[in-house]
Amino acid sequence: MSIRQQTDAFDQAPSTAGCRVPYRVFTDRQYYDREQENIFKGNCWSFVGLEAEVPQAGDFKSTFVGETPVILTRDSDGSLHVVVNRCAHRGALVCREMRGNRASLECVYHQWAYDLKGNLIGVPFRRGLKGQGGMPGDFDMSQHNLRQLRTETVGGLVFASFSETVESCRDFLGPIVVEQIERIMCKPITVLGDQRQRIRGNWKLYAENTRDPYHASLLHLFHNTFGLYRSTQTGEALMDANKRHSLLYSIAASNDDAADKQAYGDARTFDTEFKLQDMSLLKGRQEFADNVTLVILAVYPNLVLQQIQNTLAVRQTVTYGPDEFELVWTHFGYQDDDAEMQAIRLKQANLIGPAGLISMEDGEAVEIVQDAIVGEASATSYIAMGGGRAEDADHLVTEGAIIGFWDNYREMVGFDLEPA
Repeated sequence: MSIRQQTDAFDQAPSTAGCRVPYRVFTDRQYYDREQENIFKGNCWSFVGLEAEVPQAGDFKSTFVGETPVILTRDSDGSLHVVVNRCAHRGALVCREMRGNRASLECVYHQWAYDLKGNLIGVPFRRGLKGQGGMPGDFDMSQHNLRQLRTETVGGLVFASFSETVESCRDFLGPIVVEQIERIMCKPITVLGDQRQRIRGNWKLYAENTRDPYHASLLHLFHNTFGLYRSTQTGEALMDANKRHSLLYSIAASNDDAADKQAYGDARTFDTEFKLQDMSLLKGRQEFADNVTLVILAVYPNLVLQQIQNTLAVRQTVTYGPDEFELVWTHFGYQDDDAEMQAIRLKQANLIGPAGLISMEDGEAVEIVQDAIVGEASATSYIAMGGGRAEDADHLVTEGAIIGFWDNYREMVGFDLEPA
């Protein structure tokens, strides 16, 4: 079968009998470039930060939408703004610091200055010196602002979009995502700190990973052996109406060690011989009335909101090319946490992040896929666990949400690019 014929097959048969994803979408620069235009600059909302990261007037945070550098600011009236971090003069980064507080934004190159909404407010030597030089007579300051993105918040999470036509952010997220955001962001939060993880792989491999309850007890020994997550637990894998976003949740109290031992047999990741010398890592508190102990909310295209035991965090994906991305983990607790609760959250932060006892394995999983598919022009993956369709599941042995992701990707980007 030719590549063209294979492409037709991918396009004509979305999620009917298992999903086959051509590996070249993870390695071919053409797909990466189309994703930047059609997804990150297209009809999507991308996560850019937490309101709590810019609490005071003048606070700013440098971040990205896809690969485009942007700045999240809080203006003097309290309003939030997201602007492209690129001077309208010669294209330099206006803001080079990761975070800070300023009354205005100023490009270091020629000191063009902008207010916190991104409006140009100052151009040195605009009228020249001693009657010489200066900008043309018809120069209009208002035509040279920083590009301003649409900005909306949901539950203290800030989203931005390049699109003027995309639906409201709440509609884009849908009720199931909004409900879960508001469940975790149920009261004022305190930011505890960031972790950053560079991964030598394609960002979509991580999008698959976070929609994949099937792998979690098979890859992660700590999860399974110590009972934080097992596929045998009570839980569900759900999607929004458009199947863009995924909610995975489970309840650790449903563990049945004897039955689980039988289910996992001699699986590498279920080893009752392993013991922790210090059990305090697993000491936590039940803090949600629904008894749910793990939530992985994967929001298309670049956000994961998580609750693992008492760790709460957002994970933002920043793309750097077809074979590299960064995960930015921002941990938080609640403002009314007592000292013991904050200590629990900080200790359990060792479960996740680039050196965490659980999630460092996800980065490795992404990289071993990327290493194995380099140069593949026609081979595909096969995703079918749970029935091979983008359907909700009242269990955790499914890949349905991954197929939902690819159905949306196929619509926004397609699988139709010929190899360069």
